[in-house]
Amino acid sequence: MKRTLTRLLAASLIAAGAVSAQAQTEIVWWHSMGGALGEWVNDLASEFNASQKDYKVVPVFKGSYDESMTAAIAAFRAGNAPHILQVFEVGTATMMASRNAIVPVAEVMKKAGVSFDPNAYVDAVKGYYTAPNGQMLSFPFNSSTAVLHYNKDAFKAAGLDPNKPPKTWSDVALAAAKLKASGHKCPLTTSWQGWTQLENFSTWHNVEFASRNNGFGGLDARLTINSPLHVRHIENLANMAQQGLFVYKGRGSAADASYVSGECAMLTGSSALYANVKRNAKFDFGITTLPYYADVPGAPQNTVIGGASLWVMAGKKDAEYKGVAQFFAYLSKPDVAARSHQRTGYLPVTKAAYELTEKSGFYKQNPGTDVSVEQMIRKTTDKSRGIRLGNFVQIRTIVDEELEQVWAGRKSAKQGLDDAVRRGNEQLERFQRTAQGRL
Repeated sequence: MKRTLTRLLAASLIAAGAVSAQAQTEIVWWHSMGGALGEWVNDLASEFNASQKDYKVVPVFKGSYDESMTAAIAAFRAGNAPHILQVFEVGTATMMASRNAIVPVAEVMKKAGVSFDPNAYVDAVKGYYTAPNGQMLSFPFNSSTAVLHYNKDAFKAAGLDPNKPPKTWSDVALAAAKLKASGHKCPLTTSWQGWTQLENFSTWHNVEFASRNNGFGGLDARLTINSPLHVRHIENLANMAQQGLFVYKGRGSAADASYVSGECAMLTGSSALYANVKRNAKFDFGITTLPYYADVPGAPQNTVIGGASLWVMAGKKDAEYKGVAQFFAYLSKPDVAARSHQRTGYLPVTKAAYELTEKSGFYKQNPGTDVSVEQMIRKTTDKSRGIRLGNFVQIRTIVDEELEQVWAGRKSAKQGLDDAVRRGNEQLERFQRTAQGRL
């Protein structure tokens, strides 16, 4: 009899455990973080899951930003989209126009009854993901900006002061020449060339990348990156390429590996490369501000964000949206956001996270990690607030194609930028027609 009761009790406990497990709401999160950043994403999900019992966030790597966005569109049409989608900043205008596919993050938080104060987030980040009506549309997650990474050991070997990195483009050219003379075959390279050399270059110098306040003022924005200043800069880089001072390593983040390995001594790229460099570089490294042209009035101004935000997909259950809201609230906690900033090199998305990091002494202990923050917290102008254009993914591809023609010597800087403007504007016109057709 006792054995029978014991078996019945055990069976009841197992059944109760099964019911409890089934009651846990699963939240699927598609992302594009690989390597050290992929480990960070997985850790965030695991820590949140361990902090409560009602929800389970399941992070799923879906390839590059382009690939994950394309997959999400197909999944939404098929009725099996993820709950959360990480979208890079150039996809913002496209997501904003996809009204039926997304639910604004402010709405998600409000309906879930979770406290949400947009003013808690860094202004430059918040503003980029906020609609004209003031509603925040996506959750700021991994915001970065462009900086100059440099190899201090290589600087020493070239007779350069490792504690006085180049500030202007003239300084960069001189440093590159000394690095080459010391035997470096790749003095300077760049990742995300359109983002660093045209987008951030524009806002850093307080000049337009596109009309209509870089797209914030309307769908009829058009590219203006063939101005005399833009032509001058790309022409200078093309000349450096011919002299072996600037080496093009490919699109996207392809050049990052050449810097981390020590092959290239300087790189303009994302502040978020910090996590990879810190873990894998075998040399003493430094981080400094983007170079600028000293004769341009008002420069430097401020850089703009890169990275991505988290969008909530439509068509889910209320209970699932509550889980999404709880997860976002967790990510916004000052200690969680501060740890993420310190670990990755991404910007602290909340003001509290920045203050906590500063008070901890992290910036003093890790020189250069505050560069991205300093570049972003400057007062913005209509020309430097950010760049938000439709079909931006396609425009970046066009920019890549045209700049590659310039680096290879097949087109002049002016011809390449003229062609980029013409082809890019065709994409903007196409997006304008499509978006207006939905209204």
